[in-house]
Amino acid sequence: MASPYFLSGLTTREAIIDAMTRVLVALDEGDAGLFDSAWAGDDVYVQIGTDDNKKVFPSLALVRKVVFDRVALMDTTHSFTTPRVYYEEGSDTARMTAVSLAQHCPEGRGKEPDGPKYLVGGQYNVDLVRDSADGVWKIKKWVIKINWAQGDASILA
Repeated sequence: MASPYFLSGLTTREAIIDAMTRVLVALDEGDAGLFDSAWAGDDVYVQIGTDDNKKVFPSLALVRKVVFDRVALMDTTHSFTTPRVYYEEGSDTARMTAVSLAQHCPEGRGKEPDGPKYLVGGQYNVDLVRDSADGVWKIKKWVIKINWAQGDASILA
């Protein structure tokens, strides 16, 4: 059963956090519709890494092509914890930080005990906006700070 795109009955804080949850569940389940539901239109920005080797994707089309189309085919688990939401009552913008953990394995090989894997731990820094058309919180900018990684990075190449 496909995940519903939007959940009812959420507090503002929960609805803000849900935008990030939609992206990560979509990556793990390969759900393009759920993935698209989390973004504030085509004019979005994703940055992976914060050093000289960072990768920047300045549009949703590029994020779909480089991130979703590759990662959604893999055996993955993406999670985040300790979300901290910065929001002022009545505002249509918010910011969130969270600790992140993402495990990546080539498609069909995730259950192999000694199969290739790439695990990344870090922090998500996310700017969000409330969509004026549907009232749903969506991601405008997502910066992934990588604090550590282990395993075979070529899995994501």
